[in-house]
Amino acid sequence: MRYRFFNARVLTMEPGRDIFNGEVWVVSDRIKFSGTEEEASTYCESHPDEMLVWDEEIDCKGNLLMPGFKNAHTHSAMTLMRSSADDLPLSDWLNKQIFPIEAKMTAEDIYELSKISILEYLTSGITAAFEMYLTPFSVADAFRDCGFRCVQTSCVNNFSQSVELLEKYYKELNGRDEFNSFILGVHAEYTCSKELLEKCAELVHKYKAPFWAHIQETESETKECMDRYGMTPIEFFDSLGLFDYGGGGYHLVWTSDKDREIMKKRGLYAVTNPGSNTKLASGIAPIKEYLECGIPVAIGTDGPASNNCLDMFREMFLVTGLAKLKNMDASCIDAAEVLKMATVNGARCMGLNDADYLTEGKLADMIMIDMSQPNMQPINNIVKNLVYSGSKSNVLMTMIGGVIRYQNGKFNIGEEPLEIYEKAEKIKKRIYGL
Repeated sequence: MRYRFFNARVLTMEPGRDIFNGEVWVVSDRIKFSGTEEEASTYCESHPDEMLVWDEEIDCKGNLLMPGFKNAHTHSAMTLMRSSADDLPLSDWLNKQIFPIEAKMTAEDIYELSKISILEYLTSGITAAFEMYLTPFSVADAFRDCGFRCVQTSCVNNFSQSVELLEKYYKELNGRDEFNSFILGVHAEYTCSKELLEKCAELVHKYKAPFWAHIQETESETKECMDRYGMTPIEFFDSLGLFDYGGGGYHLVWTSDKDREIMKKRGLYAVTNPGSNTKLASGIAPIKEYLECGIPVAIGTDGPASNNCLDMFREMFLVTGLAKLKNMDASCIDAAEVLKMATVNGARCMGLNDADYLTEGKLADMIMIDMSQPNMQPINNIVKNLVYSGSKSNVLMTMIGGVIRYQNGKFNIGEEPLEIYEKAEKIKKRIYGL
């Protein structure tokens, strides 16, 4: 398809480039042009032989076009447990509620349940998800069939999957289709033996690849690792060579100065999950310290059983709001930095370097924000409005790879939402014995 979006406000997220009034052209899965109306006219004059014929021309009516949000940590199929395992300490939540239910889930269940999250991502303007779950092939199938971009990592641990499977996922899911890729990783230090992690380190060095895991989500997790090895999880992973080619961690709530020195040295990303960490009382991540150290931060929702909402607007507000509260400083963590975390940094930590900016040659993964709703008026500062007052209700359109997957409340993923919900209800009744 060939789209011309005109009469738009455009936020490319490129450094030093302000929001401008102009046009965005999409040809196939890429941005053909992004610029002002004057620049569009100049382009046409300088390319007289180029056939600029559009399948659809969309009048944006002054609404905002911008890169899609990147959900940098999630477990999509955990929609099954949404609102069924709440108000518990993390250890009880995980061991008494989540793990027993997950043991009953099949690959087909995970395929179907992932689709509910994909629908919710689309309504939140999310165009890619950094996924970690039990059956990577069926997860990849779900995202591919819905036309949604997915980067996966593994939840290898002492009880499920294996290092051999990890390598299989890495070799077979990378390049399998246009929507899926895979990055090496494990569930967490506390679910993996040293021997297992040493084998993972061999893979890291074999493929010269980045490595990811849940890291230092809770204070007890960090202390228990120190009791075992005399090191924090970050120090321990680094001592095994797991970070020799970069990567990062999810949560990273309880880090020390030494941890942050390692993160900076290894070029690690910190993916913060403020909604989940707030609900599970895990703590508030030291975002200010990460930024001061030059550690890039991205944002994830975590899964729908621990959050329970897959809403990037809420996560953005919590990132800056909790940092202000933690540091007792209302100037802490500017909205522009938070928006960068939710878009550019998310894309780059996932290896989606072609999906960071809304500019020529990049993937056409973009969203349209409704500027006519009262929460966006009057228009003083659009970036701050997105972070402080923006809402999923402002998302008019979500495009992935040049295909509109969500527009004005309607989905285009090859299946009707009601069909997806009905299948999920049957799975729920079977697994919970209802």
